[in-house]
Amino acid sequence: MTNTNNEELEGTTLNVYAYVVKEGNPVGPREVMRAANLSSPSVAYWHLQKLEALGLLDKNKYGAYVVKEKISVSGHLWIGRNLVPRLIFYSFFFMGILGVEIGLIAVPFLLNGQAPELYLFYLIAPTTIAMVLFLCEGLILRRKTRPETSKRKPAVDR
Repeated sequence: MTNTNNEELEGTTLNVYAYVVKEGNPVGPREVMRAANLSSPSVAYWHLQKLEALGLLDKNKYGAYVVKEKISVSGHLWIGRNLVPRLIFYSFFFMGILGVEIGLIAVPFLLNGQAPELYLFYLIAPTTIAMVLFLCEGLILRRKTRPETSKRKPAVDR
């Protein structure tokens, strides 16, 4: 594992790194520019050089960049070639707890016709709130650390 400073691997540089890892094939600056929605190939080239200097990418004999080392990124997990925020997994944990809590309320209601006690809803509320908060924050973080997959809009002729 390379001892990489996580402050250097954030924002656009992290997006570029995640794209190169996800692509799995050698990529050039123009491909990175399109995928990460950067303003020019020179900006993409700068981020690729930065990643090469950090020891994460190598340049092949054709001038394309390939992943040298896939490192762990703070607050994220690699699922195959996808970088996923840990917050999403935390939301799944709370979703499981919520399912158990709802089951504890539903079973007596369905089997015995007992109305659920009010305190059980106080049990469900914080779990639901925690699940929703972790999921929303995780999705926001995922959007920030995921390269744009949409193509640039063509210029309008006037």
